[in-house]
Amino acid sequence: MIYYSRVALAEQLANELRGKALFSDAHNGLFLAAPRRTGKSTFLQADLKPVLEREGVVVVYVDLWSDQRRDPAILIAEGISRKLHEKLGPVARTAKAAGLKEIVLGGLKIDTSRIGQIDGTTLPEALRALHEMVAAPLALIIDEAQHALTSEAGETAMAALKSARDQLNRPGQINLMLVMSGSDRDKLLRLVNTNGSPFYGSQIHRLPELDLQFIAHIAGLIEQQRPPLAPVDQGLLYQAFQLFGCRPQFFMEALGQALSPLASISGRFEAAMLDAARQRQLDDEAQMESVYLGLKPLEQAVLRRLLDLGSRYRPYDAEALKFYRDVTGEKVTAAKVQNALDVLRQHSPALIWKSARGEYSVDDAAMHRWYAQRVTDCSWPPADPLLDLRDD
Repeated sequence: MIYYSRVALAEQLANELRGKALFSDAHNGLFLAAPRRTGKSTFLQADLKPVLEREGVVVVYVDLWSDQRRDPAILIAEGISRKLHEKLGPVARTAKAAGLKEIVLGGLKIDTSRIGQIDGTTLPEALRALHEMVAAPLALIIDEAQHALTSEAGETAMAALKSARDQLNRPGQINLMLVMSGSDRDKLLRLVNTNGSPFYGSQIHRLPELDLQFIAHIAGLIEQQRPPLAPVDQGLLYQAFQLFGCRPQFFMEALGQALSPLASISGRFEAAMLDAARQRQLDDEAQMESVYLGLKPLEQAVLRRLLDLGSRYRPYDAEALKFYRDVTGEKVTAAKVQNALDVLRQHSPALIWKSARGEYSVDDAAMHRWYAQRVTDCSWPPADPLLDLRDD
């Protein structure tokens, strides 16, 4: 797998996190949104984390999608606990060998197996202990942070991290940096956009997608390994990359097939890449349409309403119930709507997302793009061609 480094961007964000950039609020929390599979997690782990560590920052990285069966609050607590044990070194190994769970730091007894639990050490206490132990600034990177909102404990953990930030940081002295990333900006917004949000007032920033510099890097590698293909048409490759949704994994897979000695293509590989990207886009759209048309009428109506209104969606109000009735031609009750919402949540893959507060959102941001394109093309909502034939 080819890795493309974005160190310059990581260094800029690291300076903002440490409070070294004017007019930046990142030291209070950096919130980054980027669509799935566009390189967000790779950037956080392979670029931002090493840059911070080179500057003497102790980094805790937690991916809330690493195990979606477990409560996000537990994953956060375990990430902090692992870093505590890692930094304790021989002391922790001795305690573990002796069957001891508690460690003493700065006069505070910490049971690392119960960090963040009701009767255990709080997250602010654990982070303060870690900071005092390493005598260095901390950075907590939480990938797919919006997933924390799917449980009450996860919401409580977010509030605790905000408290830890307020306790550890002072004007001109940043001891705890928080980085929250998400694949859906609308969901991530729920951490910052209301008075009840744990990080109310912070801003969501879009993580820049890979651009022409990435394509130039790939083109250089191709020209180096396959000189007869030089010069590579970077413009066509970039068009293909954009049609792939700026998702490097899908782009590189198609590139490998186009450059394979077994590939049965005629002409330049760049044109084949563009054709493959267009076909991928058509396949993705066809898949979403197929999923939509496979839903029952009320389920379609609920999904339509959610796509139409976004964060303003209210599943059971009078206007929503009238909309469902108009679309389906049947009487719709709140109980039937709840059942449809449950079906959409349990769909594989899930079609909608629910927060612990009962807020709903489309699960995959790609569906928003599909919806917006069809609205632009005046082809929303999708119609079942078989029904059209029967009507004829």
